[in-house]
Amino acid sequence: MIEERLLKSGLSAIAGVDEAGRGACAGPLVIAALILKDPESSALSKVRDSKELTPKAREEIFPVILENARSQSIIEISPAEIDSFGLHKSNIEGMRRAISALDITPDYVLTDGYEIPGIAIPNLAVWKGDQVALTISAASILAKVHRDRLMASLDKEYPEYGFAEHKGYVTSSHTAALERIGVSPVHRKSYANIAKLDL
Repeated sequence: MIEERLLKSGLSAIAGVDEAGRGACAGPLVIAALILKDPESSALSKVRDSKELTPKAREEIFPVILENARSQSIIEISPAEIDSFGLHKSNIEGMRRAISALDITPDYVLTDGYEIPGIAIPNLAVWKGDQVALTISAASILAKVHRDRLMASLDKEYPEYGFAEHKGYVTSSHTAALERIGVSPVHRKSYANIAKLDL
């Protein structure tokens, strides 16, 4: 575990950062950051990459992660901001905001796959970090659960799109709804499949 080596080197406040919703064409991008009280705690034994867990399992582990966090933050990047600045830039900015929103300044930051330029805190981009670093896995669950709940809420505002089911990702049912109804205010208009419909 990466955190074990960092802890042994004397770094105690290790932050993990991850996002949910990069590949979706509707809804916000959500970035979570957290510092765990003890990354080696047995209470966190069920924490995995969010994609490896069922929605029910993610919901069950979500409060456990919050109970075991010294500090946590969840940031939302709107479709409008993504359209204005691009996905990658929005994602990096979201990671910066999520780290800044922590009420404890981390000693070290672990991110899933992407470096965060321009922050003073030492940070490491970990390849497939949500599979090999517990703090990143925990952040991925916070981001995914928060975003899924947001998409379920948006489903009530725009029930014709089926957001509760596909969470804004491109599926055959989502595409069919877009072709039938058109683009909603929560779709990312800079995405190619949306841009061709948003005439």
